[in-house]
Amino acid sequence: MKKIFLILTIFLIGISASAQENLLDSAALSIYDEFTDLDSARRDPDKVVKLVLRKKKYKSFPAQILKFKNLQYLDLSKNSIKELPDSIILLKKLQVLIVSKTGLESLPNSIGGLKNLKYLNVNQNEIGRLPYSFGELEKLEIADLWSNNLEYFPETLKQLTNLKRMDLRNILIPQIHQDNIQSMLPNTTIFFSPACKCSW
Repeated sequence: MKKIFLILTIFLIGISASAQENLLDSAALSIYDEFTDLDSARRDPDKVVKLVLRKKKYKSFPAQILKFKNLQYLDLSKNSIKELPDSIILLKKLQVLIVSKTGLESLPNSIGGLKNLKYLNVNQNEIGRLPYSFGELEKLEIADLWSNNLEYFPETLKQLTNLKRMDLRNILIPQIHQDNIQSMLPNTTIFFSPACKCSW
């Protein structure tokens, strides 16, 4: 019995160490142990792979997060964060970024530097434009931009060859621009609300 326990312990330690060195797949990441308190996370920063800080009443992006070099999953939803720092690209392993319902007004110009980002959720915010580097998110598969104030989509969108789904519902977009966005992403399922009779 002790031998089985020892083997199991070694196995679990191995998984933890592997997560800190390598990128987890989406299934493993979804069930990975999460830190829900910034103070406890700071005590052992190298072990922080998944950080969930919803409803913590933050008024700005907590700079301490940038020290978590193994971070792959970050959820800051339902805080009051109007902007993300350009230095967010220091999170080299980040695969999932959730910043919904925070009052976010823009995405950092450097966001394309998040080369491992696969899932982005910034819905129900005040974002008015996507930065030019958005198209450099080469691994991005899902972009949830639902209910923002978007009026600008860069030509670099055509570079998002791995993008499977993008949600642009509840955003006022004229038909001509909906057609243009879809033409840049012919293999992406894009969800639009009915086209508005408005101009940009």
